[in-house]
Amino acid sequence: MLRPVRADRRTTSPRSAAALGRRLPLVAAAVVAAGLTAACGPSSEPAGSAAAATAGQSAQALSGSQSATPTAETSPTASASPSASASASASASVTASRAPSSSASSGGGSAKPARTSAAPAPAKVPGPGYDSSADAQQQIDAALRAAKADGRMVLLDFGANWCGNCKAADKVFAQSQTAGILGASYHMVKVDIGGNSSANSALLRKYSPSGGTYKMPVLVVVSPSGTVRTDTHVTGNPSLTADGINAFLRKWAS
Repeated sequence: MLRPVRADRRTTSPRSAAALGRRLPLVAAAVVAAGLTAACGPSSEPAGSAAAATAGQSAQALSGSQSATPTAETSPTASASPSASASASASASVTASRAPSSSASSGGGSAKPARTSAAPAPAKVPGPGYDSSADAQQQIDAALRAAKADGRMVLLDFGANWCGNCKAADKVFAQSQTAGILGASYHMVKVDIGGNSSANSALLRKYSPSGGTYKMPVLVVVSPSGTVRTDTHVTGNPSLTADGINAFLRKWAS
């Protein structure tokens, strides 16, 4: 005979399992794990160990999540430090990038280098004596071109290698102070008139046209335009000393 099925067993069993699951979550998890193992087939590990492992993993995950939460909550400084350092770095970068512009603006344009006009190099001062083989006309033309470019005067020294006064003047021209005046204010040309050069004698008459007997040295100052400013054949030579020649050179330098 068939026994009647009692409906109260089916209805009350889930309630009891649910109540038991609420009271003992670990035991319920072990039971469920054992049921899943039986349904999926045999396992190399016993059902009890799988349940225990599952329960242990659940407990570990629960404890891990609980322990991780206070760490994040109790360490606001550590989590905020990267942002703070990034903000500080950004502020430093902005400050550094703005520094040149602020200094430039505070300067008001005064940081531009001042323009300096370099003094022209001293003109070459010829050595003692007179070169009879030199082309005096060519030398005078070159001196006049240079004078037009830099505004210096041209000093023509007509003399001879055997002339005592010319040698005395050469010694003064070689002194540092006199040579400094010559280099700064004159282009000097020495013309030999002690030989038989008709060309050089013609140059003497061109720049000292008064004629007669010339007392050497004859010093003639010519402007950049070629105009004679003074001629010692007319005015007489200055004292052939440092003071006399330096005063003469300074007077006609400008």
